[in-house]
Amino acid sequence: MGRAPRLRTGRNFYQLPGSGARRRQFRLPDSFYATEVMNDPTDPSASAALVSTLCAKLRANYIFPEVAEQICANLEKHVQAGEYAGLDEGELLALALTIHLQEVNHDEHLWVRWHADPLPDEDDQLRLNPEWQAQRRLEAAQDNFGVHQVERLPGNVGYLDLRYLHRPEWGGETVTAALQCLTNTQALILDLRHCTGGYPGMAALICSHVLPPPPRLIASIYWRDEDAVQEFWTQETSLGSNYADKPLFVLISKETFSAGELLAHVLGSQGRATLIGEQTDGGAHPGASYRLAPHFELFLPIGRTIDPQTGGDWEGVGITPDVAVLESYQEQTTAHKLALQAILEHALPPVNDCEVQYLDEVRGLLARM
Repeated sequence: MGRAPRLRTGRNFYQLPGSGARRRQFRLPDSFYATEVMNDPTDPSASAALVSTLCAKLRANYIFPEVAEQICANLEKHVQAGEYAGLDEGELLALALTIHLQEVNHDEHLWVRWHADPLPDEDDQLRLNPEWQAQRRLEAAQDNFGVHQVERLPGNVGYLDLRYLHRPEWGGETVTAALQCLTNTQALILDLRHCTGGYPGMAALICSHVLPPPPRLIASIYWRDEDAVQEFWTQETSLGSNYADKPLFVLISKETFSAGELLAHVLGSQGRATLIGEQTDGGAHPGASYRLAPHFELFLPIGRTIDPQTGGDWEGVGITPDVAVLESYQEQTTAHKLALQAILEHALPPVNDCEVQYLDEVRGLLARM
């Protein structure tokens, strides 16, 4: 294969040379990029041992055992061809392994990352390690638990930009506070264009705030490691009653992935929201991180999402918007315009001067768009 191409900083995707077919595009985690390189070259025996450990993890944990065998056979071909021997930087070896992991079934939840600092000595899932969890909790807090922008747009339209759905036990209060700040707006725009994943429990919490009662099942996940199905339900909240009848618009893009897609899918399929933007990327297999070697992390899917309405999921297909917007950065403008139109359509006859002035303001905004 030769030397693997470098990734450009700040990009979520690596595009293989050749045609623009979707399957040749691979998603990598935002935190993929390391700040240092390996001091010692990666020799053939070391890379072969790494692949051997990787395949053992795949066979024991990957959600589809028969596919795991195919992926391992593909990796062994690359090892035998000596394609990892010349990769003397940890991040390049991780990139090559990621590309080859995704060659068989294009599962973008499969990836390897190289860390400059050693990983905790943990044979099981890294999430079970207290040191690992403490670091993830700190990173989540520094990300403001996914809340990147809360704004009241002209016409009293709420806007919430969520970039990641962190654990609800960590970020639930922050997300709830952001929504609480917007409860007096007349419509809500939920921006998931850059929401690259997270936890279904947070998706259920957000749905609880914007879906009317009674509680409902939004998704189930079958976990291979536990051979059990976990259900995710909404709960009744005070915010839910405030938002139940207000127009809701969700922005999506090809960057919207995994739990971000789950949230968009639920709100769209329940008829609660209008989805605006472009087709999402299609990732429905939640996973966990494992330590391959002191500096190598493997993330692999150990679960499969089940839509309670269809029994299927959106893996490899993505979520289709109700309103397709191909022009870059026009999704928010489109949603704002539709929100103002919806406010006028749902408005009751004004009973005082304040309401008359507000509706005149909305009409004026629309006229200038």
